[in-house]
Amino acid sequence: MQRREVLKTVAGAVAAAMATSAAAAAQDHQHHHHDHGAMGGKSYAALIDSSSDCQKTGEACLAHCLVLLGQGDKEMAACAQSVSELLATCNALMKLALQGSKFTPAMAKVAADVCAACEKECRKHEKKHAECKACADSCAACLKECKAVAA
Repeated sequence: MQRREVLKTVAGAVAAAMATSAAAAAQDHQHHHHDHGAMGGKSYAALIDSSSDCQKTGEACLAHCLVLLGQGDKEMAACAQSVSELLATCNALMKLALQGSKFTPAMAKVAADVCAACEKECRKHEKKHAECKACADSCAACLKECKAVAA
C-alpha cells in the first residue's frame, strides 16, 4: 500500500510542477528584456547582420566547393580553403559583436583581411558558380562593415 501512496504523491508533484511551468511560460516576460541589445555598451547591429549573412552564404559556397572537389574539380580547392577561413573568422566576429566585446574592433580588423581575401578568391568563380558570387557579395558587404568598426 505504501508504494501506491508514494506513486500518487510523485504523480501529484509532477503534475503541479508541469502546471507551474506552463503558467510561467505563458506569462509575458517583456519586462525582463529592456535594452539587452548592446550588452557591452555598444551596438554592432550592422556588423552582426553582415557577418551572419557571410556565414550563411559561405556555408553554401563551401558545400558547393566540396561537391565540385569530390567530382575532381581541383580548381575549387583555394576557394574552399578561403571560405573555411572566412567561416571561422565571421563566427568569432559575430559572437564578439553580439556580446558587445571590447575585442570586436580588433577582430573586425582581422575579419576585414579575411573577407577581402575570400571575396578575391570567390570572384574568380562568380561567373560560373552562383554560390561563389553570393559569397563574394556577402564578403564585400561584411568588409565594409568591418572597416567601419575596425580599430
